[in-house]
Amino acid sequence: MRKSIMNNVLLQESETARESLKIVYTILLLALIALIFSACSNYEGGGNTSDYYFKATVDGREINYHSAKFQGDGGTDNIWEHVVVGADETSYTFNGPLPPSLDFEIWYNGGNIEPGDYISPTDGRLIVRYAIQTSEGTNVYNTSWHDSPFKVTIEAISKEGIKGTMAGTLQNQQGETRIITNGSFNLPYDQLVNP
Repeated sequence: MRKSIMNNVLLQESETARESLKIVYTILLLALIALIFSACSNYEGGGNTSDYYFKATVDGREINYHSAKFQGDGGTDNIWEHVVVGADETSYTFNGPLPPSLDFEIWYNGGNIEPGDYISPTDGRLIVRYAIQTSEGTNVYNTSWHDSPFKVTIEAISKEGIKGTMAGTLQNQQGETRIITNGSFNLPYDQLVNP
């Protein structure tokens, strides 16, 4: 009889232990899953998110740009005197020439770059560049060497990021042009973004 009682007690303790172990394993598994999802949602590295982009059509060729970035001097007071937004056509493999790039820069010393239209050449604060690397050097098309209009519209700008559109004509020193249409950008501040 004693053996039977002891076996029953041990059996009950064994089942209780198994149940307790199952609960502990379940809690650990849920904690691990929560930790993984938390780490993924807090990732702020290369910005591989569809929420951010830098796009344009260059001479009829649609491009989703890589290595896009918005930088500036917004400071703590959110007054923007200088901003640069630009990207490369493809990812750079650190082998061979740099890929073609498109960027714009706005200067407003003593002022504040706010949402609105910035049109070159009438607005001397804006410069837009399209650069192609060749074995002979860099072929730069920009807004400095001609009078064709180029318009950048900033819809929003803050320490959170910048959003807007752009379109116009760029020209190199030889008089060759590049037509930029359907340009749009939505970039976080000071983070590298890839599609």
